[in-house]
Amino acid sequence: MQENQPDPGLYDYHPYRGGDGGRKRIEWPGAKPVAVWVAPNLEYYEIDPPSNPKRKPWPHPAPSVVGYSHRDHSNRVSHWRMADAMSRHGFPGSVSLSVALCQHHPEVVADAKDRGWEFFSHGIYNTRYSYEMSESQERAIIEDSIRTVEESTGQRIRGWLAPALTHTPRTLDLIAEYGLDYTCDLYHDDQVQEVKVASGTLASIPYSLEVNDHYGFFVYNMSGREYADTLVRQFERLAAEGARADGPGGTVMCIPLHAYLIGQPHRIGPFEEALEHIASDGRAWIARAGEIVDAWRAQQ
Repeated sequence: MQENQPDPGLYDYHPYRGGDGGRKRIEWPGAKPVAVWVAPNLEYYEIDPPSNPKRKPWPHPAPSVVGYSHRDHSNRVSHWRMADAMSRHGFPGSVSLSVALCQHHPEVVADAKDRGWEFFSHGIYNTRYSYEMSESQERAIIEDSIRTVEESTGQRIRGWLAPALTHTPRTLDLIAEYGLDYTCDLYHDDQVQEVKVASGTLASIPYSLEVNDHYGFFVYNMSGREYADTLVRQFERLAAEGARADGPGGTVMCIPLHAYLIGQPHRIGPFEEALEHIASDGRAWIARAGEIVDAWRAQQ
């Protein structure tokens, strides 16, 4: 029998309860029990990307006209449909950005900037994977992300979501070394948590696979209405738990989106109703990712 693999030691263990033996209580601005942030993935997928021995970008042989053009709907139509729905209900975006989009479709990046959205890196292309990448290659991608986003938007990125959720053993240490504040690559908690890194500090902000529209539509086969109802149920539970006097306090709800999915005409209506529900409820602190991390960090 094989021995169990050791704990990788990415973060400490803190039981999900308040008081002795649990967690320090977190309070959000305005005494709101749950912080809600929306993470639109503004991405660029190559039609025929370089091959990677560990993963194929498309389920059928490249060049994939179908895969490319389906996702390109985001940058030509559905970004604006999604973004307008968010703006109508007061939700700023914290953008998971394929940095190459700054060159391919700068109009999309400019629109997000004009709306006051925050940007963090999702790698250069979502069709380039980190598997077996050398340290110099990984450093080059981080440095390119910082430089390109700053040149295009005036913002210095503060966060990271690995391209196509692919990593090397050094990824978290490197982004902390370059001064980034948060990672979206750990899915282990419903509150912000500290990540153990070789130098500097790094927070893990709750992202989500469970209410990510990609998982909702491609993995769980939800309808648009089912996905919207899932968002409401997620919000209601996290708001109730965040308000408990004997609990650990403020929770975090992330809504990760891909415009080519949520911005389709048949899905946008129920999604906008879910945003309206959350915005009008009164219990949500609607914020950007960096604001949530800053508010948490100030209490540590």
